[in-house]
Amino acid sequence: MFCNQCEQTTRTPMGAGCTVEGVCGKTEKTAYLQDLIVYAAKAIGQYATRARKLGVVDDKVDRFVASFLFTTLTNVNFDDDALAALLKESAVMRDSIRQQYEDACRSAGIQPETLTGPAVWRPTATVAELVRQGGQVAQMFSRTHTNEDIAGLVQLATYGLKGYAAYATHAQGLGQTDEAVYATLHESLDALCNSSPTADELLALNLKIGEMNFKVMELLDTGHTTNFGHPEPTQVRVSPVKGKAILISGHDMMDLEALLKATQGKGLNIYTHGEMLPGHAYPELKKYPHLVANYGGAWQDQQEEFAKFPGPILMTSNCIIEPKESYKPRIFTTGPVGWPGLAHIENHDFSALINAALSSAGFAEDAAEETITIGFAHNAVLGVADKVIDAVKAGEIKHFYLVGGCDGAKTGRDYYTEFVEKAPNDTVILTLGCAKYRFNRQELGDIGGIPRLLDLGQCNDAYSAVKIALALADAFECEVNDLPLSLIISWFEQKAVVILLTLLHLGLKNVRLGPSLPAFITPNVLNILVDAYQIKPITTAEEDLAAIAAA
Repeated sequence: MFCNQCEQTTRTPMGAGCTVEGVCGKTEKTAYLQDLIVYAAKAIGQYATRARKLGVVDDKVDRFVASFLFTTLTNVNFDDDALAALLKESAVMRDSIRQQYEDACRSAGIQPETLTGPAVWRPTATVAELVRQGGQVAQMFSRTHTNEDIAGLVQLATYGLKGYAAYATHAQGLGQTDEAVYATLHESLDALCNSSPTADELLALNLKIGEMNFKVMELLDTGHTTNFGHPEPTQVRVSPVKGKAILISGHDMMDLEALLKATQGKGLNIYTHGEMLPGHAYPELKKYPHLVANYGGAWQDQQEEFAKFPGPILMTSNCIIEPKESYKPRIFTTGPVGWPGLAHIENHDFSALINAALSSAGFAEDAAEETITIGFAHNAVLGVADKVIDAVKAGEIKHFYLVGGCDGAKTGRDYYTEFVEKAPNDTVILTLGCAKYRFNRQELGDIGGIPRLLDLGQCNDAYSAVKIALALADAFECEVNDLPLSLIISWFEQKAVVILLTLLHLGLKNVRLGPSLPAFITPNVLNILVDAYQIKPITTAEEDLAAIAAA
């Protein structure tokens, strides 16, 4: 196997990756199945792109491809049987859209293109054979692009497209779709079938993915606010209360709402974990009195935290790592998440989860109350934009730092804690994603009533940060790059990759990225990004703060 799609992969020398087993726990078999999923998705993209040009759009195929790619993100699905079942389903989808394309060609009196590569892939019957095919695909890819810069740009687009598909899946689960989003998904997959692309073509493809991802993020924001209302500044308890309990982790707010509805009146307390924390700020979710608190921190601490939680756990969307035996019988998965041997919940049937909670001990007593404040999404921040603008004009706020993104287990992430601690008192920290767990319990005070730490929400809420920046630029009649705003981004997986592509599409410069640069970005590609966008790796908190102040 070879996998270098996340930040924690082996990085020395440049271009290295996990070759025996993923640091995430991914086996060679799982890696090959995921490689084959990308390959199979390309086949659908080839036919769907051509069919669209003839006016043929299949909503079922569109939705499938997005969720199909979602399963290949880091820490999503490790269940080989589930992946194999999806691969077989993908062949049915591919044949369906191929038939529609060929029928449309006949109706138009034109000859269908003769496609090769992924388009002619045929699935085999057994998981073992699918794994073998995946291994062949992986070896074929390694031979296709011998130029490491071309290979790196292909990987940048591929991993960005995975994040794009994940966000599109979240949006469609919230009732928000757009044909242009799926058209770009298929066109990008089709473009990745080109065996001899140029660097310029690949750079353009990456920026195109970033451009349309901005639309995806807007759809996701609309889906959340339409279903649950605009987030409100909210104090959230982060210490346990007495009673039986269920813990929900991941990212999916629709799953949280369904769980809250299913557990009403049953004497169960619901706790959020990780990226589910922002759920407490939505009016339509926080109205449930049994949504009592957030428990624990970021995803990488789950093995220790889940072992101590006195009830069952529901994993939604992504961020699962290998369950310990101590809590394996009481962890459930739903949506795209999978791990061998874990109970998987379909169609929001939480009966087994609820029964497990009722038979568990729960928390024996209340802990001392601790709270944090969240809910500063774009609607809340822009609602007091006049105060923010006045504070900047008066010199009370000198700078804004967006310190956010993914957290992770690899060393070097204490940088983000130190950066926030050492940021001057006349600066404001915007944050989002699970990176905030590095510093979100710190008391940073306020500036004229404006909190110095503004939690914008999940990584899924990156649209809020961009919308705030664009609104401030408009208010000050300047470009975003002229604002007293610096982006200090912590990345881990493929959602963060596509957000970076969106930032590049928007022309944002001087993004500081860490704790290490992606292993698939070669020195030449990095030079391109440095020359065009002044993207740079983080150094130390002191050095970066000084450099920003000097600029």
